[in-house]
Parts: sequence; structure tokens; C-alpha cells
Amino acid sequence: MLIFQLAVILIASKIAGDISVRLGQPSVLGKLLIGIVLGPTVLGLVTDTEILKEISQIGVILLMFIAGLETDIDEFKRTAKSSTSVGVAGIVVPLALGYGAGIAIGLSNIEAIFLGLLLSATSVSISVQTLKELGKLKSREGATIMGAAVIDDVLVILALAFLMSFAGGDVNLGMVILKKVAFFAIVIVLSWKVVPWVLKKFAPLQVTESVISAALIICFLFAYFAEYTGVAAIIGSYIAGVAISLTNYKQEVTHKVETISYAVFVPVFFTSIGVTAQFSGILENLGLIVLLSVIAIVSKLIGGAFGAKITGFPWKNSMAIGAAMVSRGEVALIIAAIGLENNLLTQDMFAVLIVVVLLTTIVTPPMMKMFFSKTSQPEGMALKKNA
Repeated sequence: MLIFQLAVILIASKIAGDISVRLGQPSVLGKLLIGIVLGPTVLGLVTDTEILKEISQIGVILLMFIAGLETDIDEFKRTAKSSTSVGVAGIVVPLALGYGAGIAIGLSNIEAIFLGLLLSATSVSISVQTLKELGKLKSREGATIMGAAVIDDVLVILALAFLMSFAGGDVNLGMVILKKVAFFAIVIVLSWKVVPWVLKKFAPLQVTESVISAALIICFLFAYFAEYTGVAAIIGSYIAGVAISLTNYKQEVTHKVETISYAVFVPVFFTSIGVTAQFSGILENLGLIVLLSVIAIVSKLIGGAFGAKITGFPWKNSMAIGAAMVSRGEVALIIAAIGLENNLLTQDMFAVLIVVVLLTTIVTPPMMKMFFSKTSQPEGMALKKNA
């Protein structure tokens, strides 16, 4: 059954991506929407199995690894101030509006704060693909978005740990902070000293594709270590990509990892997001879904744009950066699962938030396309391969 589902996903995602590009949208939008069509909601050809989730997880890890490989570290350093501003403003605005909405619909204080935190999360995996297609990943805006995503992830997880310590969850806040500090300290040292050494030692081995294997080992170990210390796995794989981008093996690794990733794993990731969509009971909570979706989209858009504007970006570019931060993706889904497990979300609210997260993910690519088209022309070819 898995083999058939993979074949269906690959065929459908490539065709849907091509149609999306022909209609003037990023290919990722077509892949997201075709997932809904293939899934249980419409055709039922693909089901959300555990093994499909694992393949999807590999897909998003590799996607962020490629983003790291293509990161301009000098541009990354230059945009540190902007990244911090976008990351912080992109948390404060959704947190405030989410908390207000929670109180308005009758949630307790702690439940409302949790809702605000969930809406503060960002997952730029969808934005990364759109930036690549628009030729903006290596731009100043792209570097700002990637930096803001790292800051957003760390701050939201720390705030969540702080909240859980008050909510009766078994959370040691000091240990949570220590793990985060340890993660970044260790991966910086590994990136600086160990990663180049490992690649250099693997390169002369008399086996096929030894350098690529070494790069993937580093990617997966960094992702695992990130997840183990409570940082999102995608942050670990992104940092691994940045580390390898500073070595002489950057071009070789980038070219071959892109081939592996876009042939199988990345299409499965994009399509599986749509496959997981559950629309049962949507009509009963339609008003709440609309309210929270509007808050989720507007708060990130305005928060991110404001953070970019006060650090010198023009309004058009600021809005483009804000649009890239809108998608909540898998990070918000993980937080929602934590909330359900700790009775901070009811089952109905959990189902509502899954739809909201899906909607933020679907609207992000066309919003980015709209705002980036109003800025300066992309450096590279827009809306090209990867369809």
C-alpha cells in the first residue's frame, strides 16, 4: 500500500505543482492542495499512516538542510538585528491577539495564554520553498526570515515551558533553558571544528557518494540533537546546512541532496500536510475557525512586517517578510498536541486549530508571491524547477 501511495503522491504533486506555476502561483501551493484531494477528505487514495509521517519528517528536515546550504552567512550576520526584531514582534502581536480571542470565547487565563503562544509559533518550511522559487532565499529578506524563524522557535518553546511549569505540567524551566543553551553552544563548536573534519575524512573513502553520506549523517544527527534538547528538528538540520555551506563541499552536497530530496521526500512532505486535513465538524465551528484564522494570519503579517519596518526595510519588503512568517506548520501542530495532552485544549478546540494551522499554511505561498512581486525583481529565476 505504501508503494502505491508514494507513486500517487509523486505523480499528483508534480502535476499539481506544474499547474500551480502555470497559474502564476508557487508550485508548493498546488502540492498542498492536491494533498487535500488525495486524502480522506476527498478521494481517500492516501491515508495519514505512521510511515508516511516519518517520510514526511525526513522531507522537511532535508528541505531546511538545503535552506542552510544556500544561506549566505555574511548576509545572515548583517540581518541579525532585523531577524531579532521580526522574531520578537512576530511573537508579541499574535500572543496578545490570541490571548484576547481566548478570553472572548470563554477560555481561562492560562488556556488563553496557551492559545496565544500556539498562534505565535512559526514554521518557515513552506516559506523556504516559496523563497527558493521566487529567487529570494539568498536575499536580505530571505536571511531575515530564516534568522527570525530560529529566534521565534526558541522564544516560543521557552515561553511554553514557562507556562507549562505553572499549568501543573512536569516541566523544570531551568533544565529547559539549560538544554537550549547547551544545544546552541555544542552545535556551534561542532559546526566550527568537527563538521569540516568529518567531511575531509569521509571524502577519500573508497565507497560511493561518501561526502553526501557524511553530509546526511551530520544533518540527521543535528536534527536529532535539536529535537532531543527541545528545539525543533528543522532548526538542527538548518544549522547543519549552514555549517556545511562554509566548507569546500558546499556545491557538491547541495546539488546531490537537492536531487534526492526533490525526487521523493520533499513532495511527500508538502502533500502530506493536505492529507492530514480533517474537516469533520467544521460547519459547527465555522465561526470560530474564521475568527482564529483571521487573527493568525493578520497578527503574524502585521507583527513580522512591523519588526522588519523598524529596522529599515521599505513597507513592501516588510509586508513580504511578514507574509513569510504566517505559516504555523508542524511547529504549531506539536504545540497543539502538547496542549491536548495537558488539558489546555479541548478535543473540539484541537480540531479547530488543526484547520486554522492548515489554512495559514495554504495562504502563505500566494501571499508571499503577491507581496514579493511588488518588491524588486528576484536575483534568480522565479517559479522554476522544484515543481
